[in-house]
Amino acid sequence: MHDIRALRADPTAFDADLARRGLPPVSAQLLAWDEEKRQAQTLLQDKQTRSKTLAREIGTLKRSGGDTAVLEAEGASLRADMEGLKEQVDALGGQATALLATLPNRLDPTVPDGADESANVVVHTWGTQPSFTFAPKQHFELGEALGQMDFATAAKLSGSRFVVLRGGVARLARALGQFMLDLHGNDHGYVETQVPVLVNDDAMYGTDKLPKFADQSFRTEDGRWLVPTAEVPLTASVAGDIVDGAVLPLRMTALSQCFRSEAGASGRDVRGMLRQHQFEKVEMVSVTTPEESEAEHERMTRCAEVVLEKLNIPYRRMLLCAGDTGFGAAKTFDLEAWLPGQDAWREISSCSNTRDFQARRMNARYRAQAGGAPAFVHTLNGSGLAVGRTLIAVMENYQTEEGTIVVPDVLRPYMSGLGVIA
Repeated sequence: MHDIRALRADPTAFDADLARRGLPPVSAQLLAWDEEKRQAQTLLQDKQTRSKTLAREIGTLKRSGGDTAVLEAEGASLRADMEGLKEQVDALGGQATALLATLPNRLDPTVPDGADESANVVVHTWGTQPSFTFAPKQHFELGEALGQMDFATAAKLSGSRFVVLRGGVARLARALGQFMLDLHGNDHGYVETQVPVLVNDDAMYGTDKLPKFADQSFRTEDGRWLVPTAEVPLTASVAGDIVDGAVLPLRMTALSQCFRSEAGASGRDVRGMLRQHQFEKVEMVSVTTPEESEAEHERMTRCAEVVLEKLNIPYRRMLLCAGDTGFGAAKTFDLEAWLPGQDAWREISSCSNTRDFQARRMNARYRAQAGGAPAFVHTLNGSGLAVGRTLIAVMENYQTEEGTIVVPDVLRPYMSGLGVIA
C-alpha cells in the first residue's frame, strides 16, 4: 500500500513511477477522493462537536423545565447528517483503498527503464560454462532415461505440470533442500523455520498476493490459500506487530512446498520441471529498518549466489528493469543459472526489496527506542534457491556422455557419499 501523504506531496512523481511500469496516471482521481473525504470528515467533526454541545443544552433545559422540542429536532437532524457523512467517508475511503491495493510498489531510482526482460541489465557473471564432447541433454531427457523422473505417472495422478521423482534423483532433490537450509542457517544467520502452507486472506493480502495474484494461487473450499512461496507466512508472521528495533534485522528461512496455478503460462515450458503447479523452494525473508534495507538486499542476494558457487553452477546476476520488476518490489535482482541442455540462462532465484510496501498492508512496525514513535519496517524476500530449478541446473551441468549425473562434492555428505546417479 502507498503513503497518501507522499502522493499529496508529489503526485507528478507518483504518476511518473506508474508510467515506468506502463500504467496510466491515477493521482488526480485519488487526490480528488482524498480531498472529498477530508472535507466530509471535517464536516462530520463539526457536527459531532455541535451534537455534544446540543446534548448538554438539552440536559440543562430539561432540568429547568424548559421546552426542548426545537433542540431535540435539531439533534435528530444532526444524527441523520452524521450517519450520512460517515457513510460518505467510508465509501470514499473504500474506493481509494481498493484502487491503491491494485497499484504496484514505487520503483527504486536505480531500476533501469524498459518494458520487458530484454531490458534487464547484467550486473555480473560467475563461473565457467562446462564444455562437453557430446550434445548435452535437457534434464527431463536425462531423468526419464534414468527411470527416475516420471511425468506420465504424475499426469495420471494429478494432470499436467507435476512430476514423480524416484531413486537417486529424488534423493538429490532432498539433498539440495537440506544443503541450502544448513548453509543459510549455519553460515548466513537465517533462523530455520517451519511454516504452514495454508494461510488466510490477511496473510496473502499483506504480502501483496491479493487481489493482484488471486488467479495465480490455489484456494481451498474453506477459504484458505495454498502458499505460492514461504515468503507469505514468513513475512506475515510480523503482521500487526510493533517489533523492538534492537532485535532487527529478523532473518528467517524455510523449505516448503509451493503451489501456483501458472495461469497464463499455457504453452510455456511444457516439458520438464521448469514450471510446475507444485514445487519446493528454500525462501529467505528479512525484516529490517529503512536505513538498512538496501544493504540487506545486497546481503540476501549474495547469500543466494553462494549456494550456486558452492555447487559450481555458472550464473549471472540481473538487475530487473521497470517493466519486469514484480508488483510488490521496489528493486529486484534475479540470478540466472546456465542450463547447457537448453543452451540458455534461466532464472533460479529472485531477491526483492519491497521496502515498506508490504509493511503498510499488514501494519508491521518497529520502535527504534523506548518511547519513540513506531515506524514501518522494510521487508525483503528471496529464493535461496528454488529446489526444482537447482536440481535441473545440477543435472544438466553435471551430466556425462553415458547419461549419468555426477553428484557435486558439497552434496555427497547428504547422499551417504554417493558420487554418481546412474
